[in-house]
Amino acid sequence: MTSTLALLGGVPAVTASGPHFEWPPIDGTTRSKVAAQLDAAVSIPGRAGIVAELEDGLQTYFGVRHAVTTSSGTAALHALYSAVRIKPGDEVIVPAWTFHATASPLFHFRAVPVLCETGPDGNIDPNRVEELITPRTRALMVTHLWGRPADVAALAEIAQVHGLELLEDGSHAHGASVQGQKVGTFGIASAFSLNGPKPLSGGEGGFVLTDDDDTYYRVLTFAHCNKRCRSEIPQGHPLARYAVTGSGLKLRIHPLAAALAVDQLGRLDGYLAGRAEIARRLTERFSRVPGLEVVPVNDGVVPSWYGLTLTYRPDELGGLPIERFQQALLAEGAVEFDRPGSTRPLHELPLYQNPDLLFPGHPHHHRQYSPGAFPVAEHAYRHTIKLPVWHREQDLALAEQYVRAAVKVSDHHEELL
Repeated sequence: MTSTLALLGGVPAVTASGPHFEWPPIDGTTRSKVAAQLDAAVSIPGRAGIVAELEDGLQTYFGVRHAVTTSSGTAALHALYSAVRIKPGDEVIVPAWTFHATASPLFHFRAVPVLCETGPDGNIDPNRVEELITPRTRALMVTHLWGRPADVAALAEIAQVHGLELLEDGSHAHGASVQGQKVGTFGIASAFSLNGPKPLSGGEGGFVLTDDDDTYYRVLTFAHCNKRCRSEIPQGHPLARYAVTGSGLKLRIHPLAAALAVDQLGRLDGYLAGRAEIARRLTERFSRVPGLEVVPVNDGVVPSWYGLTLTYRPDELGGLPIERFQQALLAEGAVEFDRPGSTRPLHELPLYQNPDLLFPGHPHHHRQYSPGAFPVAEHAYRHTIKLPVWHREQDLALAEQYVRAAVKVSDHHEELL
């Protein structure tokens, strides 16, 4: 047995001083890259300079023909839905458990997000997709929650059989792959975030990937305007006449964010390799802790390890509520043990229950969902504890302290009942 719980007056298991996790890693080279951009340009209206360097790098890294940067991952998703011609009344099947921006841009097109049950890992369940397809269904949106790739092969087959567009939200999964193919390259197009804690970070920003020329031009027309559109959309294309205004929006990335992302892109594979090794060690250790269940990774799947998720098993700890278990972990100094917040079952959010107040006249066939409509997603959400995954060898000692904190709380769970 381990010593007395810190929550009850004992000494915390985690003795390392904080902060315990910061992202993205910033060193002198990073600072120099961003500082140099201050002197080069702080506004880039076309595809030039650091923006072109980032987009070229993304095209090479993912092996795609086109990458278009945006001001955020949400903007990238918005542009993606526009580019595949989502129109009022269309239905798009999305996972019931994800961050709201995976689907919320659909409301702006007066389209309908149709929520689909997930597996325990939070990714859309391919076995539940076909029952949701109607004559109004236009696309299937796939996420890769916490950087763990979905079953994209099965989902791609469903989309092909039913004539649907397969779209990907890879915002958690930069560099993740399935059978050697990178996430974000399975459908007609994909959107990614470059938000602060993401595996590839620019602080803020996003991007769309596609191999399809027409989709590329439509992303440009939606998210950019004037110089970029005039120089990249061919004169003979129907969208060329709109080049000066685009759709009326300007959603381009800031050059300083692009500079940070360029620096991080060159390091991404090294970060991912380090995360994979620490994740391997953590999952092996946590798998032996009563009360915690490790979600397995299928053969051929390489996660980005944006987060390491554990399923809490109260039945193994005398019914101890997850709130009390986490409270004890935090008291042990393991402050990075977190529970999902805004990334939650969408039907619990007011926007997905009653969009009419924000979007008057939204299609009447908006689906209403009651509590319990997605039992797997709801149970997984309420029983998930997650950690960020460190990437440096020197972080192993801290990771081990987090394991010891979990072991300690598990061993002393009866004292918390």
